[in-house]
Amino acid sequence: MKIGYIRVSTVEQNEGRQYEAMKNLGIEKFFEEKISAKDINRPRLNEMLEFARSGDTIYVKDFSRLARSTKDLLDIIDLVNNKGIKLISLKENLDTTTSTGKLMVTMIGAIYQFERENTLERQREGIAIAKKEGKYKGRKEIDYPENWTEVYNKYKCRELKGTEAMQELGLKKTTFYKLVKKYEGK
Repeated sequence: MKIGYIRVSTVEQNEGRQYEAMKNLGIEKFFEEKISAKDINRPRLNEMLEFARSGDTIYVKDFSRLARSTKDLLDIIDLVNNKGIKLISLKENLDTTTSTGKLMVTMIGAIYQFERENTLERQREGIAIAKKEGKYKGRKEIDYPENWTEVYNKYKCRELKGTEAMQELGLKKTTFYKLVKKYEGK
């Protein structure tokens, strides 16, 4: 079976170029997600790796769609190779089942990781400069939701689990626990 993996980092980004690159390959099943590749804990990636069987071929537009770190990329490649699955990157035009392909993937993965780390470093430097100049204030602080006290009290009395409280408040995990910490004066 021919399988396509499509990934963009955010909801705002468009995955159209990746579909376009694969349109003439006869892909039978696509796995798409809009999430960062900072690690391999991605629902659709894991679903695809579980779904794929020996003899299948997974296509990606380029290896950066699979992983941003060399280690993660090599771990994914080892997993698919051990399952007898072929992995092909269209941009790099590489087949990971050959020794040359494995060597090239290692080098490409290292380059992607290097680029990612450089981007993050430049971003941190830019933020530091903007802070010095008073142009960067950080994210806007999130106010407590209207039903905060009621839900918080249920959470503290163990009537609600953390995930249930987050759902009732409409908050993400990090925001919820940040507000709990602030509310408790810690």
